[in-house]
Amino acid sequence: QMTFVFAAWVVCYVSTLLALRRMWTGQYARSPLARALFAQMANEGENADGAPEREEATVWCFLQWYHCCLDMLGETVRPRFRQHHLDSDTRAFLKRSKEKSSWLFTQLYHSFFSTIFSPIVSRTSINGFLGRGSMFVFSGEQFRNLLQITPDWQGDKLLDLGAGDGGVTEVMGTYFQEVYTTEVSTPMRWQLQKKNYTLLGIDEWQEMSFQYDVISCLNLLDRCNQPLVLLKDIKRSLVPKSGRLILAIVLPFQPYVEVGGKWERPDQYLKISGKTWEEQVTQLSTEVFKEVGFEVEVVTRLPYLCEGDLYRDFYVLDDAVFVLRPVE
Repeated sequence: QMTFVFAAWVVCYVSTLLALRRMWTGQYARSPLARALFAQMANEGENADGAPEREEATVWCFLQWYHCCLDMLGETVRPRFRQHHLDSDTRAFLKRSKEKSSWLFTQLYHSFFSTIFSPIVSRTSINGFLGRGSMFVFSGEQFRNLLQITPDWQGDKLLDLGAGDGGVTEVMGTYFQEVYTTEVSTPMRWQLQKKNYTLLGIDEWQEMSFQYDVISCLNLLDRCNQPLVLLKDIKRSLVPKSGRLILAIVLPFQPYVEVGGKWERPDQYLKISGKTWEEQVTQLSTEVFKEVGFEVEVVTRLPYLCEGDLYRDFYVLDDAVFVLRPVE
């Protein structure tokens, strides 16, 4: 009898997931952007009527990922903005994400595993166990454009804070002789060790006998318990004058700390005002970064992409990516 009940529960669970997938990825997609992207991907390669209209709508949606209203940026920040676009590496990531989300039995397994363990294990650790949820912040071309370097440029030491599975670290790591990483999640640390990155403890990287040429802090500031302390530690750990911090932050700013399967407010709260992307970028640049001794060298708008699941081909958030230089 117990076997029958369990089997019935599994059937209902799978049926519900399939129904949700149809609802969220079809006509009930949650936004015009999601609907247009889904329509474009669903009809990719087809020569159906209305293709020019779909293509135009899709291009418009992609442009929104990178759009910045320069008039809304502060006068000191405006000259620092650098425009980017949807390039070939970004398209390739989206294509891979779409293919993975269509692996039905793999996605069912991932969803089942997440449902069982999410109350006690963080989402990051679950993704590390499953080997899924890779992130995409910038391509190699975009990275070079941000740092204003050539394809054959070589730096000495890179530190990637909160490196996750190392997917973004790979984009940056080819330009440095030594690559160091940190990560809280144990399963993600295993992923980094497999890629042979030097793994440092979260209380160890700022106490080393050397300094770093570049430190990346990508989408970590809003998941950090003490973000101002983190920024000050980064500044002390950079090579004076020539060192750079690459910082990505999801806007609008909504900080929380993931503890087990729960979300909690951080002990140190950054006061970032403004309702628009441009207003928050300006406030970060002129107040928050200035307070801890950083000056904006370059800022851009990029989509923060994550591999999809049973419900979505991919997930996207608005990122502001800064190149910051330490100042006295």
